[in-house]
Amino acid sequence: MNKLLLVGVTLIFAMPVAVTSASGQEIAGLHPSVRPAHAPAIAEFQKPKSWYDEALAGVTRPYPASLSFLVDQGAWFSPFLHPGMTGPYDIRGWHAAEPAAPAN
Repeated sequence: MNKLLLVGVTLIFAMPVAVTSASGQEIAGLHPSVRPAHAPAIAEFQKPKSWYDEALAGVTRPYPASLSFLVDQGAWFSPFLHPGMTGPYDIRGWHAAEPAAPAN
């Protein structure tokens, strides 16, 4: 066997292996589809008027029926509520100094 290869194989088997112990704070554990029993939960999500103002920024009235999902929107992440791409793709004007012209 090649001497260099033999040294490389010896080093691989001689390296220590890092072992971590499982703690009670694991997120997924063995059942990632099951929410942990003591995980915090939002009981009710209050949406002030400012929430709707921010969510509908750059959208002109009358609002399209496709935005009715905002009524049922909870505290989870939605890409519709955050600025997206810049430049000509910023049809809602979130990145511009001046609002973009309405797309509809």
